[in-house]
Amino acid sequence: MSPEALSEQLTRIIRVLAESSKAGSLTPQDVPEPSKLAVMRPRDRRHGDWASNAAMQLARKAGMRPRDLAQAIADALADVPGVASVEVAGPGFINITLDSASAASVVDQALEAGPSFGRNDHLAGRTLNLEFVSANPTGPIHIGGTRWAAVGDSMARLLEANGATVVREYYFNDHGEQINRFAKSLVAAAHGEPTPADGYKGAYIDEIATKVIEQAKADGVDILALPRVDGGRDADGNPLGEGDSEQREEFRRRAVPMMFAEIRQSMTDFRVHFDVWFHENSLYEDGEVERAIEALRAKGDIFEKDGATWFASTRHGDDKDRVIIKSDGHYAYFAADIAYYYNKRHRATNPADVAIYMLGADHHGYIGRMMAMCAAFGDVPGENMQILIGQLVNVMKDGKAVRMSKRAGNVVTIDDLVEAVGVDAARYSLARTDYNTSVDIDLDLLASHTNDNPVYYVQYAHARACNVARNAEQAGIGHDGADLGLLDTPADDDVIAALAQWPSTLEQAGDLRAPHRIAHYLEDLAGAYHRWYNSERVVPMEPTDAELRLPDGERDALRVAKNPEPARAAARLRLNAAVRIVLESGLDLLGVTAPERM
Repeated sequence: MSPEALSEQLTRIIRVLAESSKAGSLTPQDVPEPSKLAVMRPRDRRHGDWASNAAMQLARKAGMRPRDLAQAIADALADVPGVASVEVAGPGFINITLDSASAASVVDQALEAGPSFGRNDHLAGRTLNLEFVSANPTGPIHIGGTRWAAVGDSMARLLEANGATVVREYYFNDHGEQINRFAKSLVAAAHGEPTPADGYKGAYIDEIATKVIEQAKADGVDILALPRVDGGRDADGNPLGEGDSEQREEFRRRAVPMMFAEIRQSMTDFRVHFDVWFHENSLYEDGEVERAIEALRAKGDIFEKDGATWFASTRHGDDKDRVIIKSDGHYAYFAADIAYYYNKRHRATNPADVAIYMLGADHHGYIGRMMAMCAAFGDVPGENMQILIGQLVNVMKDGKAVRMSKRAGNVVTIDDLVEAVGVDAARYSLARTDYNTSVDIDLDLLASHTNDNPVYYVQYAHARACNVARNAEQAGIGHDGADLGLLDTPADDDVIAALAQWPSTLEQAGDLRAPHRIAHYLEDLAGAYHRWYNSERVVPMEPTDAELRLPDGERDALRVAKNPEPARAAARLRLNAAVRIVLESGLDLLGVTAPERM
């Protein structure tokens, strides 16, 4: 019996008690849904298989002492098939012990459902637009963007496992001054000139400049002979490089698609698929910016002041109003943000019920204006628009931090990380930590094949389960029709309990937008499985001479563990198969492979 099934039984029992006036002043309407009546694993297994604080949750409404309400619930719960015993402890905890077959029924559920075990449809009918990575096309994806790639793709898989329709979206910032700076940097590199004061540095700039020159030459264009314009100097007198010239425009026209292609390839190599590659520039070309502004104007949230056009965001909780069209007629960057959200909510294909933005730590100040804009369109901030802010990533090597700076040219990129530790270790390590906290990536640890390496620890558990299955097949052991009531050792119980928590973990991780919970669950399951593997056998193992000399009781226990009778071996093999299913499913949610041999 799963914790979800126990929660449903608790709900049913409490409603029956309320209807028969055996729960004080509690009415059936006061009884929450099963998901609100938590059933948890007690820290001390001597207290039972599962525990609930339902009586303490409802005692005040019932006008009863928690222990009295708990006892009434316990008396009824003891009659439920599969429940071996129920006890009331402390201020009103309900401790539940299941019989072995009932506890192990989750094994059959996992085998019957296969990869679908734990998946649900509670988000069905909702379209979630998940925008992540969205690095500027001015250089390779750095380690911060790599974290969003791992977390975002895992989150998309997790939300789909909970029934949602997910649109994975990459937003290319290909409109604005950063593209001009990129082109100016390329022109300078092509001529062997110093990088402009506001430009980009790095080996990748030289590489792209060379590729552009070669491409243009193949097209019959001598790009370095095109007219140039001096871009002037900044306030400190530093040269700004190429101005608005034919040469800069030709470099921009050719180089930006090259960066797009490189980013796309990096994402593919990282096992990240996007449904939509959205270009910021299209918002201006297709008139989306004007339409969005007019929609706000119709709601009375646009006004003119000092020759500029403003969004009255303070009406919706922002700390100040925002310029969207400057006095010189140019659009402020926020104008594109307005248009982009409006587009997500109203596009013809898969309009978003929920628009989820995954942004870097430097975007924290954007939240107020973004939520104000959401409210101005008549939507609910935090519901129709959700903003997730990721924290920094520190890459460590030999105990020292690896410095990162795109403009300084020593950036750690997605390709660098994959080359150092592989896709599996890179994705797992970045997804296993809550994105709200900074994370240290230890390259030495992730390249190691030890139990200290979390991805190796989980993958090795799956490989072990596969090895057990192979050995059992060679020994002629199968598990069809196995008696799961024979799974009655403490090690069996720990693995079964871990399996039983998979469905609720999957649902909670989706609702909380927390793929790291999947990783933590997998490590707990792997730990329980490794301990089980070390103490229980499926294929019989002959006892050693030392074991044969043990006292009778200890020798008998070892015989059961290491040389099980066929029925017990079959039950254990069935448990092993269920573990294999859940480990593979969980790793797949994180975009990580489940190797059969290691």
